[in-house]
Amino acid sequence: MTPDVLVMGEVLVEVSSDEALDRPGPARVGFSGDALNAAAAAAAAGARTALLALVPDDELGDGLVRRVAELGIDASLIRRVKGQHGVYFVSADPSGDRQFCYARACSAGSTLSPADVDRTGVADAAVVVASGITCSLSASSAEAVAHLAEAVNRRGGRFVYDPNYRPRLTTPEAAGAHLSRLARSAAVVSPACPGETSQLLGLSDPAEAAAACLALGARAAAVTCGANGVVIADARGTQRLPAVPPPALVDQTGAGDVFIGTVAGRLACGDDLLTAARLGGAAASLSLQGRGGTGHIPTLRSTRSHLAGWAEATS
Repeated sequence: MTPDVLVMGEVLVEVSSDEALDRPGPARVGFSGDALNAAAAAAAAGARTALLALVPDDELGDGLVRRVAELGIDASLIRRVKGQHGVYFVSADPSGDRQFCYARACSAGSTLSPADVDRTGVADAAVVVASGITCSLSASSAEAVAHLAEAVNRRGGRFVYDPNYRPRLTTPEAAGAHLSRLARSAAVVSPACPGETSQLLGLSDPAEAAAACLALGARAAAVTCGANGVVIADARGTQRLPAVPPPALVDQTGAGDVFIGTVAGRLACGDDLLTAARLGGAAASLSLQGRGGTGHIPTLRSTRSHLAGWAEATS
């Protein structure tokens, strides 16, 4: 069965703690990573969603695949391979003052290649999601993303690209080059402002950053601005959508991934970009109640209710 949404990337083992990373204390083991977070959100938004990833063939990988299925994601495109897991350690507090430490060099997930795209036939999906993190993992992963974007466009689908710049993985120049290359194939690009846009585009104004994404060739831009909402731009103009306040703030990990996954899911289900972005913002708001990247993935019903309640309260 061809999925509505296909997300490609690396799934990570997540080790989280309430303590600073340089202090001993209890920790929780889970699974996260931008690809898993976005895929979970797309599935929760009502889209048939599949994840394309390479996962080590061991007991930890067995648990990872089970977690993918628990989140309502089709795991049939996950290929089990020899190799090691990518792992990240995170300490988080509600204010968002997070500490990250990664151990992912030469991970199995980083060895994605164009051949993995070709062998699965995933370019038939209505919407495909990939990120700058995947591009930064290895040269073969970057080529896999570009190959997938081109294939999806040839078949009339939509490619959604989240630059997701991580300075520990790459440089602003390299991340900017990926954005410039992939924007030409993108139905939507979604950089964060000002953190990513200032580094990759030299712009700290979200409307200017959105216009720059269109100038690179993207058909639309959804520039996320945290508590200041989202700026949407396409050939019809630019519009700012206000942020929906969260019911509680526990952990901000993965909120941007939930936004992009929800947008992709709702686009695949027939919503226009403004409607999809409004729901994406509400879903990201609700996700802040959970700990970890998939700690709280809201259902479409709860997302719609949250958005409607906020709209009524502010009308």
